[in-house]
Amino acid sequence: MQVIDFSPRLAEPILKFDSTGASSVALGDGAGEAHAYCLYLEPGGQIGRHPAGFGQLFLVVQGAGWAAGVDGIRVALRSGQAACFERGEMHSKGSDTGMTAVMIQVRDLEPRQPAPGREAGSCPHIPASAPAHRS
Repeated sequence: MQVIDFSPRLAEPILKFDSTGASSVALGDGAGEAHAYCLYLEPGGQIGRHPAGFGQLFLVVQGAGWAAGVDGIRVALRSGQAACFERGEMHSKGSDTGMTAVMIQVRDLEPRQPAPGREAGSCPHIPASAPAHRS
């Protein structure tokens, strides 16, 4: 067993995509292009709009924030919720109050739990019932 320290003091700033107040700690990499990060978004922090280089799960573990997909509509996320982005999908994420999230990236992601109205194997994104506002 190996213990991994991913405390904020080890986080490095995210400088791409016009990001502000965002940092991450790399948690691991895997065979077949798999990556895991812990992301810290300060109040008002965001990772700007860009295409997903991998299938991506963005799991909020503390605080609250938002994620926006190809349509640019910001959808609220809180601890215990996740957003899923397909490889190539334009997206952004951020927080008005601060948020910690785990981001898991794999070449092509096949989530196990389809959202209502979506077929299994398609990225479930964020439930349509979540409150939203335009970015």
